[in-house]
Amino acid sequence: MKGQHQEGAIAVEFALILPVMVLMLFGIVEFSLLLFNKQILTNASREGARFGIAARNPRYNDGEIRTVVENYCAENLITFGTPNLRLEPPPDRAGTDFGHNLTISVRIDYDFLFLSGIGFDPVVLTARTVMKME
Repeated sequence: MKGQHQEGAIAVEFALILPVMVLMLFGIVEFSLLLFNKQILTNASREGARFGIAARNPRYNDGEIRTVVENYCAENLITFGTPNLRLEPPPDRAGTDFGHNLTISVRIDYDFLFLSGIGFDPVVLTARTVMKME
């Protein structure tokens, strides 16, 4: 007789806890993707800077550096739409001689897939790499 009045309690508890569990699961997935994409942007800026500082005559131009960064992002970013990748401004060079700095800045507006429906605004992800010219 003890469990006779509790037959539906488990179903009610499950129905109450399920939305919270689903929200937590989607939140973990969304923020994992956000961190992954942040790392990809960091690597893309690093790859562009590495490419741009290489000792070569003539030096790689801004368009070639931009292509390296865009290709890296196109191959590795996980987005659910068209990424609005921006190099801002074009690669910043203190000069093209040995020892001068080359700065690569990359930016993308990351829009959440599921969490945007409950009020999460897009997040701006940025990465910046400064390397010395070789």
